[in-house]
Amino acid sequence: MGFFGRLATLIKSNLNDLISKSEDPEKMLNQVILDMNSQLVEAKKQVAVAIADEKRLKKQLDNEKSVGAEWERKAMMAIRAGDEELAKEALLRKKEHDQLAAQYEDQWNKQKQATDQLKLALRALNNKIEEAKRKKNVLIARKRRAEAMKSIQQTMSGLSDTSAFDTFDRMAQKIDQMEAEAEAAGELSEEFSGDVLRHRFAQLEATAGADADLLELKRKMGLVPEEAPAVSARVDAEVEDEISDEEMAELEEALAALREREMGG
Repeated sequence: MGFFGRLATLIKSNLNDLISKSEDPEKMLNQVILDMNSQLVEAKKQVAVAIADEKRLKKQLDNEKSVGAEWERKAMMAIRAGDEELAKEALLRKKEHDQLAAQYEDQWNKQKQATDQLKLALRALNNKIEEAKRKKNVLIARKRRAEAMKSIQQTMSGLSDTSAFDTFDRMAQKIDQMEAEAEAAGELSEEFSGDVLRHRFAQLEATAGADADLLELKRKMGLVPEEAPAVSARVDAEVEDEISDEEMAELEEALAALREREMGG
């Protein structure tokens, strides 16, 4: 199993452990992001080590090629000096370094391919973590909205229980009954407390008012003739309006004198 395979297994293991230990999705998401960031740091360290190995192999490769080139230059110098044996020995040494250079080149190519793959995997992992960070806020908002909806549904479920409203209705009916009983008790107390006369006059006034309203309605319908106004009353009122107080006083004195005269006669 490769490094990133082990990393994925570790993250999955940590996630499952969190699920078994915690019931709060928000805390779980925050913890997962922290763990992923921590694993990302470790992954970057591993990739950095791989890159360093690649650079070290490349440096060794370049060094062996440089040493091989140097022995080739010495072989040429020995040939110019007419010492072919020395030139052969220089070429043998060049060949050794060329073989080492070939081995280093093979290792370097393999290391470079592995490093490139690790870089791609690290970039993908970083993108996944950034995406997870962006989604975390959305998931937390969804979680909080679900909690609010659950609370509302629980409240609505409690309100659907009609026992509370039945209690209100029952208390209202009880209060209506108490008011009716109190009114009835008041009427009985007034009727049988000895003040019968006041009760009878109250009934008479109520009946008289109803009779007057009935008579007025019959007049409006033309079933009862209009009542002619009392002439004497109107005349008296007019006369009373025309006579002043002084004239009224003189008239009363005259009537009093007339009565005394009649009594004396």
